[in-house]
Parts: sequence; structure tokens; C-alpha cells
Amino acid sequence: MMPLKTRRRSHVGLMVFLMISFFCSVTHGLTADKVIDAPLLTEKIGTNRTIKVDIDGKGDFKTVQAAIDSVPDGNSQWIIIHIRKGVYREKVHIPEKKPYIFLRGNGKGRTHIVWSQSSIDNTESATLKVEAPHFIAFGISIKNDAPVGVAFTKQNQSVAAFVGADKVAFYHCGFYSAHNTLFDYKGRHYYENCYIQGSIDFIFGRATSIFSDCEIFVVADSRVKISGSITAQMRETADEDSGFVFIGGKVYGIGGVYLGRAKGAHSRVVFARTYLSKTIVPEGWTNWSYHGVDENQMQAEYDCHGPGSDPSHRAAWSKQLTEEQASPFITVDFISGKEWLPIYK
Repeated sequence: MMPLKTRRRSHVGLMVFLMISFFCSVTHGLTADKVIDAPLLTEKIGTNRTIKVDIDGKGDFKTVQAAIDSVPDGNSQWIIIHIRKGVYREKVHIPEKKPYIFLRGNGKGRTHIVWSQSSIDNTESATLKVEAPHFIAFGISIKNDAPVGVAFTKQNQSVAAFVGADKVAFYHCGFYSAHNTLFDYKGRHYYENCYIQGSIDFIFGRATSIFSDCEIFVVADSRVKISGSITAQMRETADEDSGFVFIGGKVYGIGGVYLGRAKGAHSRVVFARTYLSKTIVPEGWTNWSYHGVDENQMQAEYDCHGPGSDPSHRAAWSKQLTEEQASPFITVDFISGKEWLPIYK
């Protein structure tokens, strides 16, 4: 049997270890193993005002849009629209005059909003269109299941979600399409533990966004020479405060794709501490269809890992950032998140 003194020392050592582990795991008031779930979000926004949507008619409304339409223009307090499990085949629009809406699903595997439309106008084809500030969605899958057709034809853009407002957050949501899945158009946005699937330019726009611990699944389009790209960021000038930052999470899929391509003269995308599978081609980045100065682009990686993270064959203009260079991007301060996010990692 262990002597008493040794047992006491061992006990004290264990307690010290547990205390250190606890304090090291705390991030902005959350422990690392604490899940950001619907009850926690509800607690943080401080409301229980709820409209229930049930496709079987057991709620206040049978469609999501009818529930949104019932929210008064100029709404100034959070209201929860609880979408129960089911497939809601409809287009959903959050108009500019209806802020402070929390769309709460029953989980991205149970609550689905689905539409099928392709268009030359990305805003027109979107299954979900968000144009009101102070919007939150949790636990919902958003899908555009329109057939893609021939690559780069006029009817090849099928957007799942158009996000064109400031202070918008998605938690544990799924976004599904092929070409142009997520139109991250403008404003400050936060995506936490989301799943995003597509092939060509499937996260695009000029928003200022953080993708925290997101899962990016790629289905490469073999009909095009470039095989597709995850991002197409549209920052036009050096003074423009926009960019996409991916922190943690993983990128994997089928076929070979690029992390991104420039869509604007000063395109800015950073992947930090992200797992990159072999689906990322050795060059990592492409300037396909862009005819500007490559040095003005910020196509960068920091401390990524996995078989697709090898920097030895990366495009010449891409960057491998130091900790100091990466530090402004790997915090919610990049989107001023401490001022408006109910919760974040």
C-alpha cells in the first residue's frame, strides 16, 4: 500500500493538475468541453418569446416564412422562431426591417430548409436570404438542391444561403449546394461548428467573417480544369475591412481543390490551425481568371496540419504566417465580436 505522505502528495498533485487544466480550458467564460447549444444561446440573448413552427400543424405556423412575416417591422427585442424537425421546402427571407430574430432548429440532422433554384443572380437563387442585422441561426440545415448542369453555364449558380447583413451568427448549421453554396456577401459574420459543402467558389463574397471549428466538405468538379475552389473572396481595396478567416476545423472531401482564388484585387483569406486533407492540391491557391497584382492578395495559412498543409509547393504569392502576423486574424476582435456576439470561442 502507498504510504500516507506519498498518497497526500499524489492527491495534492492531482488537484493542482486538475485546477490548471480547468483554468487553461476556459475560453471567454466557456470551458473547452462546454457545448454551445440552443439553451445556452437562449440564456445569453435573454428571452423566452417563442413562435413555434411545425410542419405537421402542431405549432403557431406550418411554414418558416409565415412565422417570420408575423414579426413586426422594427422589432427591437430578440424573438425565437423554433423550427421543429422536418423538411421545410420553401424559400426563407429575413427582410431588413425585422432584426433580432433567432431561428432555432432541432439540429442540422433534423431541421431542414430546402429549395431548388439556379440563377445568374446569386441573391435570387438563395434558399435562405438574410438582410436584417442581429440574426442568429442554430441547428438548421439549409440546402439548394438544384441540378448543377454544365459547369459555368448561366444557370450554374445555386446558393444555399445569402448573408447580406451585419452582426449575423450561425451555430451548428449545415449549408449544402455545389456551386456558390454560401454567399457571404457583406457585414460581420460568425460561423461556429458549421458544415459547409460544395465544389466551386462555394464560400464567396466580401464579408468580414470567422469560421470557427467548421467542417468543410469538398466535392471537386472534374469538368473544370481548376477542379474547384473553396473560397472566392471579393475584397477590392487595401482599406476594405473584409476577409474570411478559418480557425480550427477541417477540410476534406473528394478530388483535388484549391483553398481559394482571388475574386478581388486585395482578396483576403486565412486558414489557421486547420486540418487540411489531401483534397487540397499542392499549390494551395490559384489566380485563375484574375488579372491583377498577385502580391496584393492575402491568401495565407498559419499553423495548419494534415497531408494537404505541406507548404513546399504553394503558389508563390501565398503566405505562411508567423504567430505575430496571424494574431490579428485568430481572435473575434477581427469581427468586433465581443461587442455583439452572444457567445463565442
